[in-house]
Amino acid sequence: MTQFILNNTEIKTSLPKGLTMLDFVRYHQHLMGTKIGCREGDCGACTMLVGTLEGEVVKYHSVTSCLMPLGNAHGKHIVTIEGINLEKLNIVQQAFSDNAATQCGFCTPGFIMSLTGFCLDDKIPTNENAIDAVNGNICRCTGYKSIEKAAVSVSYQLQERAHANPIEFAVKNNIVPEYFLNIPSMLKNIQPVVYSGSEIKKVGGGTDLYVQQHDTITHEKIDFLLNQSQLKGIQQNGNICTMGGATTVSEISDSPVFNEYFKDLNKYIKLVSSTPIRNMATVAGNFTNASPIGDLTILFLALDAQLQLNDGNSTRNIPLRSFYKGYKQLNKNEKEIIEKISFELPSASDLFNFEKVCKRTHLDIASVNSALSIKMNGAVIEKAGISAGGVGPIPMYLSKSSEFLFEKTVSEKLIFELIEVVQSEISPISDARGTVKYKRLLLSQLIKAHFIQSFSHIDVNKLLKN
Repeated sequence: MTQFILNNTEIKTSLPKGLTMLDFVRYHQHLMGTKIGCREGDCGACTMLVGTLEGEVVKYHSVTSCLMPLGNAHGKHIVTIEGINLEKLNIVQQAFSDNAATQCGFCTPGFIMSLTGFCLDDKIPTNENAIDAVNGNICRCTGYKSIEKAAVSVSYQLQERAHANPIEFAVKNNIVPEYFLNIPSMLKNIQPVVYSGSEIKKVGGGTDLYVQQHDTITHEKIDFLLNQSQLKGIQQNGNICTMGGATTVSEISDSPVFNEYFKDLNKYIKLVSSTPIRNMATVAGNFTNASPIGDLTILFLALDAQLQLNDGNSTRNIPLRSFYKGYKQLNKNEKEIIEKISFELPSASDLFNFEKVCKRTHLDIASVNSALSIKMNGAVIEKAGISAGGVGPIPMYLSKSSEFLFEKTVSEKLIFELIEVVQSEISPISDARGTVKYKRLLLSQLIKAHFIQSFSHIDVNKLLKN
């Protein structure tokens, strides 16, 4: 039995847990405000809010419900567009009306839900953050300037919130209905589901699985991992960071540990999908999906991440760099899950950079991506790790290229020599995201970008001439 709160109603259902939340609310609850768009998490028309009880408060984040299984709703507060309606328009709805930010209206519920989630967040309500809150929503009618104006208008109306509780402020200022204040006590009465480890299909966030297997997964027997406490959390022990396999991209983005040790973390995160997807996508899911262009996989390959695998009876540890045996072939058995991921945090003198090229600047699948980790000993490279995606059948750790940098001094000449070694290690193919020649060129440019970003003495003009 799956139990959760849908808007202001307690739900107990024995429907298949693999059913998507989008189909559940439309076809079983007859709430038609949430729209069916791409069914791949790209358009945002099906955006809902998911509230999770953390201590005494509920934290809300946006999700694309076409990729969210019913099983992941257990113990949550699920909010659809119908669940935020008041007797009159709330401030988000009014902002869209005042700024002519809607035309056909099909995408509008998704935008409204994303901006309402922004209103319930405890982040500083800046104009930039308001606009960024709708980065997972697409509109094909209005253009985006009117929508941006509406988002900015909403952020201005939150300026008086200061340090007030976001939910209480939202209720008091006619952003969400008063019933939101009762949600914490309602969620406390729902018992968590314990992971059994007995089912064949394992689902974390589901953000890629539901794109690939939407028509088959609904009726499968599934173990849901996203909300299992033993698979969550980010901790630091000395210079080692350890996180649970079900840690989401957004949890990495919000982590004090990651923000302290990776100064450009926000830049990297913005290259990884959209906010609703980042709110669901897990690190272990990105690894086990085994996509040759998985962004998190490329990032953690360069950091030499270590995996702890658990089959329910025993655990074993392997490097991420030895996890991929071939295209979509993993060094794990069917019962094993990635329980924990650990890696050494960079010191103050270490350098790290992640780069990505895709058809859209942000929120798209990479054509080629790459990461570089370097440990310096004065002016000499003591240790390096280079990874690249989109240039081989698996996410690639470039061992020869990494070893080539050992005990080298960084110069423009060294970078060109490194690129030759890199080119000898990769084996791209032509596909929808580019030709072999184009992908080789992209990776060469990304290698240059790594060094330009990491070493101030590099002459950019010399690199760009070649």
